[in-house]
Amino acid sequence: MIRRSSGFLTQLYVITDFVAIQLIFLLAWWLKFESGWLSFENPLPMEDYFLWSLVYGVIAVVTGFTVGFYTPKRRKRFSFELIRILQIHLVSLLGLLSVLFILKVVDISREMLAIYLIGNITFISFYRLLVKEGLKNIRERGYNRQFVLILGAGSLGRRFYENLQHYPELGYEVLGFLDDFHQEHPKEFEAYKPIIGGIDDLEAVLAKELVDEVIIALPLNAHEKFGAIIATCEKAGVKTLIIPDYFDYLPARPYFDNFAGIPLINVRDIPLDELRNRFMKRSFDIAFSAVCILITLPLLLAIAVGIKITSPGPVIFKQERVGLNRRTFHMYKFRSMRVQSESESDQLWTVENDPRRTKFGAFLRKTSLDELPQFFNVLMGQMSVVGPRPERPYFVEQFKEEIPKYMVKHHIRPGITGWAQSNGYRGDTSIKERIRHDIFYIENWTFFFDIKIILKTVVNGLLNRNAY
Repeated sequence: MIRRSSGFLTQLYVITDFVAIQLIFLLAWWLKFESGWLSFENPLPMEDYFLWSLVYGVIAVVTGFTVGFYTPKRRKRFSFELIRILQIHLVSLLGLLSVLFILKVVDISREMLAIYLIGNITFISFYRLLVKEGLKNIRERGYNRQFVLILGAGSLGRRFYENLQHYPELGYEVLGFLDDFHQEHPKEFEAYKPIIGGIDDLEAVLAKELVDEVIIALPLNAHEKFGAIIATCEKAGVKTLIIPDYFDYLPARPYFDNFAGIPLINVRDIPLDELRNRFMKRSFDIAFSAVCILITLPLLLAIAVGIKITSPGPVIFKQERVGLNRRTFHMYKFRSMRVQSESESDQLWTVENDPRRTKFGAFLRKTSLDELPQFFNVLMGQMSVVGPRPERPYFVEQFKEEIPKYMVKHHIRPGITGWAQSNGYRGDTSIKERIRHDIFYIENWTFFFDIKIILKTVVNGLLNRNAY
């Protein structure tokens, strides 16, 4: 019964959200004008404020429909809902402010609006979390089920079935399998739901059984059947999902893209491919690097003097590195070794007690102070504050043949520090582990992830036993 009422639940969500917004208005009004906790100001009567709360509520509901907030989210994590809640209420506030500006309403409390916004985001997030957890518990007990039919009883279909059993909170129940080449499962899979027919029996099964979703888990050589399968499912009003036979080759987060009007599977979701994310990261890089250079300017001058006094040669050491999109650039460091030939500096790996280091240079490397000139690389756009560490072309050519997915790190700008380095993978440590951390960072980038890495680097990474 619950399973067939998604339309009713959507309406209930809309009504509940709208009512919650008005209740939060009453709370915000009381806190601002009645509690005595804040400075008192009341240029408009409560009726006028309540009118604007109704307008805000309408904008929030319409925005919610626009961003898909009221669509079924059984397979979505709560973080998806939280992001949508933030989007909806920030847009709704901007919409309300626009209405107030057009109508030339200026006598409205900004403190009241701030309390109202924070209250809406907090309360709706909390009650949505309670609802989501409640629905999970209901599904785990066998209620609110969605029924699934799997087409293909081979390794792909069985693997999907196995994985689904690990997520009872999703509320999916497999009715059975359809397969043209197997009439029953091998002995070790006898406990699985049965094979109830062939692919040609799909229409009859859909007419007889209540099926919510059909999962196509067929091999690529059966692709000519996909069109008829999808047409049959759509005729019966059943959702169809396809598991690509080559999904083992895909990374954790592929996504659909569109190129020249043709849908494509982009095998790696990179948040920094989005312009707004690149703009945010680049703006932070410029501001942070400029501040760091200004703050450390006396230290930079002192280090330059120390290098000049302790060893002959230039203060700054520049070395070719491979950066964004495999383009090379010159990375700057304070010189910590004696002057070497180009082949020595480009092709020799630094080792513990390296005889090429100067005494002052050993101190600089141990404290990571030799890295400070790289903030100028950041200002020039060759590097970022946070990102995979860039490597010399000689070693890039070597590692890309030995380390799987090594070259993925060049999809974004290299960094002064990174997720691998903040976790201790610097100097003479595992290249495979570094790449694993780098790819995790690339696929999971957020602005706050960068802040976390910077803080972790400051706390844990300045003194490093592997920095030779």
